[in-house]
Amino acid sequence: MTRLLVIGSVWPEPQSSAAGAHILQVLHPLIRQGWEVTYASTATESAHAEDLSSLGISALNAKVNDSGFDDLLRSFQPDVVIFDRFFIEEQFGWRVEEHCPNALRILNTEDLHFLRNAREQAHRRGEALQMPHHQDEIARREVAAILRSDLTLIISSYEAKLLEDTFNVDAELLHYCPFMIDIPERSAMEALPGFEDRCDFFYVGNFRHAPNWDGVQWLAAEVWPLIHEHIPEANLHIAGSYASNKQMALHDPDRGFFMDGRIEDADAHFRRSRMCLAPLRFGAGLKGKLVDAMRNGTPSVTTAIGAEAMGADLPWSGAVEEDAPAIAEAAVRLYESKSDWKIAQTNGFKILEDVFARGPHEVALVDRIASARSSLTQRRERNFMGAILRDHHHRSTRYLALWIEAKNKLLT
Repeated sequence: MTRLLVIGSVWPEPQSSAAGAHILQVLHPLIRQGWEVTYASTATESAHAEDLSSLGISALNAKVNDSGFDDLLRSFQPDVVIFDRFFIEEQFGWRVEEHCPNALRILNTEDLHFLRNAREQAHRRGEALQMPHHQDEIARREVAAILRSDLTLIISSYEAKLLEDTFNVDAELLHYCPFMIDIPERSAMEALPGFEDRCDFFYVGNFRHAPNWDGVQWLAAEVWPLIHEHIPEANLHIAGSYASNKQMALHDPDRGFFMDGRIEDADAHFRRSRMCLAPLRFGAGLKGKLVDAMRNGTPSVTTAIGAEAMGADLPWSGAVEEDAPAIAEAAVRLYESKSDWKIAQTNGFKILEDVFARGPHEVALVDRIASARSSLTQRRERNFMGAILRDHHHRSTRYLALWIEAKNKLLT
């Protein structure tokens, strides 16, 4: 039996974030292969986390700078280790290499943090995005973690190309792994609530994620007033986990702006809504809210950042615009035109079928991991730069972690 250890900074919350859903999508085909899976997290327990035991996954707490984790590695002896985000690889990579040198090391990025950060900083400065480069500290750290790993899961085809073309990362080290969705029969999709059965606009996103909160602020200040002026009878419902009191204070029923907070069934809200709004001014990766909108037959208006790598050059499920007046104009048009709305809905179904169908991506993932395991020695010999980075980083991190642990013991 193959033993898999996943190390993450949070517990998966598929109802709270697309990243929480995606890591479980990665694990499902491995579990069906009969793998023994253990998920270790440095986070405290969350009331909204997935019940991993119901999926056959063992869960345990992990501490940083604690040699107790070495005991877990020695006893479990995983064949494969997944580091969920680059900073987890930075913290635990040296321990895995020391105690499980023959384990395949996989990095799961979800999105490229350095790309999201560069776009956010450019937005806050009011500047056009300059492509992240080798002088960016987060870029250096994240790309170094990719090079140290045997295989990295990349959710976005755009980001895979960026790594290959701009940072010269060998394609052998990368595996494209987008959302993997069960696609209903086209008849079932077409049986979803129709144009006349829906009303209002919907936005959903985890409020701890900066692009989502920025999008809500833009909606409140610029986009929604323009839409509401044209369609005063329509409402905008904004939902998402971990909204603060400050964020909930945007609630304003008099202008049709509803802050609904956390909801348990986003699909039901999508199916009641005629349109999804996702005006994202920065970010990276793929947008789970837009996939969910397509699954539920709800056209969307978003930006180029929102639609990036989502549609494989297929016609978008709605409209892609960049400024508040254009977003509002497209939203009003799609809200009021049944024919345009129906075309957009059909486009979304086509994107789901061509880009996100679960079966082919699961097969490709399982095959790629098997291939990497069978050629692990040769892969590492070809990745000489990764070996240099592992030697340098793991040695320095090892001694720093041991020093912090010793200091903490003296203080207790």
